[in-house]
Amino acid sequence: MIGFIGLIVPHCVRALVGADHRRVLVLSYLAGGIFLIAGDTIARSIIVPLELPVGVITGIIGGGFFIAALSRQGARV
Repeated sequence: MIGFIGLIVPHCVRALVGADHRRVLVLSYLAGGIFLIAGDTIARSIIVPLELPVGVITGIIGGGFFIAALSRQGARV
């Protein structure tokens, strides 16, 4: 349910820091953890008495990034 983290976060990190694999690997671990904690916090605070699954939040955010990446790639081709 949180598969977008493993797909989207490394690509965003690579776009920010370049193609050095040592930096991308370490920063992907950190950014993925931060992204998941932020998503969990948002999922717990949207509907206060209830709790949304964190996969819903990460799917919405990750889906937006995925669609944006696809539309940018389609413009290049």
